[in-house]
Amino acid sequence: MKSAAAPFRALAGFVMAAFLGGCSSLPFLSHDDAAPAAAAREPEVALYEFEVEAPAPLRTLLLDYLDLARFQKAPKSEGISGPELGRLAAAATTQARSLLETEGYFEADVKVAQSVAASSLPRIVMTVEPGPRVKVASVAIDSTVPLAERAPTRDDPSPDRLTKLRRDWTLRAGQPFRQPAWSNAKNATLAGLRADGYPTASWKSTHAGIDATAGTAALDVIVEPGPLYRLGQIRIEGTNRYDSDAVRRLATFYAGDIYSEKVLLDYQERLVKVGLFEGASVELDASGSPDSAPVNVKVTELSRHQATFGVGYSANTGPRVSVEHFDRSVFGQPWIAHSTLALGPDLKQIGTEIASYPRENMWRDLVGAGVERLRSADELRDSWSARVGRSQETTRFDRLYDVEIAHARITSSAFVDSAEAVSINYHWLRRDLDSVLVPTDGTALSAQVGVGVGKGTETLFGVAGETEKRGPFVRAYTRFTVYKPFGGWYANARVEAGQVFVTNRIVVPDTILFRAGGDDSVRGYDYRTLGPRVGGAVVGGRVLLTASVELEHSITQRVPALLGAVFVDAGNAADRWNELRPFLGYGVGLHYKSPVGPLKLDLAYGQNERRLRIHVSVGVNF
Repeated sequence: MKSAAAPFRALAGFVMAAFLGGCSSLPFLSHDDAAPAAAAREPEVALYEFEVEAPAPLRTLLLDYLDLARFQKAPKSEGISGPELGRLAAAATTQARSLLETEGYFEADVKVAQSVAASSLPRIVMTVEPGPRVKVASVAIDSTVPLAERAPTRDDPSPDRLTKLRRDWTLRAGQPFRQPAWSNAKNATLAGLRADGYPTASWKSTHAGIDATAGTAALDVIVEPGPLYRLGQIRIEGTNRYDSDAVRRLATFYAGDIYSEKVLLDYQERLVKVGLFEGASVELDASGSPDSAPVNVKVTELSRHQATFGVGYSANTGPRVSVEHFDRSVFGQPWIAHSTLALGPDLKQIGTEIASYPRENMWRDLVGAGVERLRSADELRDSWSARVGRSQETTRFDRLYDVEIAHARITSSAFVDSAEAVSINYHWLRRDLDSVLVPTDGTALSAQVGVGVGKGTETLFGVAGETEKRGPFVRAYTRFTVYKPFGGWYANARVEAGQVFVTNRIVVPDTILFRAGGDDSVRGYDYRTLGPRVGGAVVGGRVLLTASVELEHSITQRVPALLGAVFVDAGNAADRWNELRPFLGYGVGLHYKSPVGPLKLDLAYGQNERRLRIHVSVGVNF
C-alpha cells in the first residue's frame, strides 16, 4: 500500500476526532452561558480511569495529546454517560493512529478495552503495538533554476549552493521518518537559502512518498529560489553625536557583493561592540531591485559621557569599590577614553586607555597608562605601565601590538625587588566558539610574544649588598581552551604555558614574570601564591605550566542554566622547567550561565596545603 499524502493523515485524524458529532454533546465540551458561576469554581475529579500500554516515548505522546487523557478530569456535576464515553473511546483509536503516524508508525495496531475499575469508575485501557517504523529511503533536493555559485569559506568550502543544501539537509536516509523532523528539515533548508543570497526563496513543491508496507519514505523537495540579491548602498539612521563614517567603516562588504545574512549579522555585532551604540539593527531592504538592495542600518547612540559606580568582591583580591568612566568623543575627536578606578584593602588601581574609532580593517590606534598597588602572598607590589600601539577586534580574531614601558617594585619580609623594562609585544587570539559570553562548544587559542630590555635590583634582608642586573629578554605565553558538550554534560579543559628567556629574573619587572594560584589558575590556593621562593617568600618565575579539566551538568530541568560542577586543576611556576613541581587542586562548584557570562562559586581543596578555599568568578578568560 502506498500513500503520497500520508504525512497529512495525522492532521485529518485530529480534525476528525475533534469534531465527531457524538463528542460535541459531552457536557464539558459544551458552552452554557446560563450555568451558575459556582460551577466554574467546582473542583475537578476523575470521571474515569485511562491507561496506555505502549513503549515509553509513544505512551508519553499519547497521554499528552489524546482526548481521552485530556478530558479525564472535569467537575463532578458534569458527569459523563456510558454512551458518551464509548463514543470518545471509539474516536481515540483513529486519533491514536494519526498521532503514531507523525512518529513514523503507519502500521500500528491500536486496541481499546473498557471495564469497571475497583473504584467503580469506568476503566479504559489502550494497547498499542506500534509495528515497524518507517525510515527515510531517499532524499531528492532540486531547484527550479540553477543557483549561483557562492564564495567558499574556511568553514564551508563548497562553492555550489545546491550541494550545500543537500549536505545540510537534516532528515537523512536511514533515519526514522517523523513529521516534526520533516518540517524542521524543510524549514532549516529554506532558511539557509534565504540567508545565502536568495531572501525571497520558497518551496515549489515538497512531497513525502510513504510505502507503509515496505516501511520506507521517499522525500522529494524542489525550491523556487527567486532572484539572487546583491547588496547596495548603506542607509544609516540614528547618528547624531558620532560621525556616520564610523558606522560605514565597520562594514566588511561592498556594493555589488552577494547578500549574506551572516555578513549583515556580523556587521550588526561589530556596531554593538564598538562602544558607541546602545543597540543596532542591520536589515536588507528586499522591496526594490535585487541587483542593488539597500542595507538599512539603525543605531541608538550611547551618551558621550557615562560613569558607573560599583561595589564588588573577588576571591583573588577581596572587596572593592570602583568607578568606570567612558568619554566617547575625547576633545570632540573620534576617540574613546575608558578610565577605571578601583579601591580595596588588597587592590588599588587607576588606569586610562584612549582608542580611536575603528579604522580600515577594524584597526584602532591606542594609548594607555595605569598604576596599581596589589597586596598578595604576604607582599606588596607597586607597579605602573604605559603603552602605545594598535589593536584589531573581529568576530574570530583579536590582535594587538604595542610598545610598553613597565615598572614594578616588590616589598616582602624577605626581600625588596625593583625592575623596569621596555618591550615590543604582540598578542593574538583566535576564537572558534558557539558563544563568546557563555561558550559550550569549540576552542580558543591565545598567544603572546614580547622582546625587550630590562634593568633590576634585588636586596635580600640579612644578606650584605645589593644585586643589580640588566639585559635583554624574550617573553612567550600561550593558552588553549576547549569546550565540548556530550550527553547532557558540558566539559571544558584548559592548558597554559609560558617562559621568559632571560639570564636572571631580576632583570624584568614582576608583572612580566609568572605566578600561579587563584580563580583562573589553580583553584584551592590563594592568588599568586604558587611560584619559586627566595628567602622563604614567593617570587615571579621564569616558566609557567597549568592545566584544568571541568565537568558541568544541569541541576534541575526547571532552571537549566543552573549547573553543578566538578573540577581538577594543577600547575605551578618556577625558575626552570626541571624545578617545576605541579600543585594539585580539586573540588565542586555551583555555576550559573547568565547573559553576561558564567557566574561561578567553587569550593576547592588544595592538596599540597591541605585546606579548603572558596573561589568566586564572573565571565570567561581566553
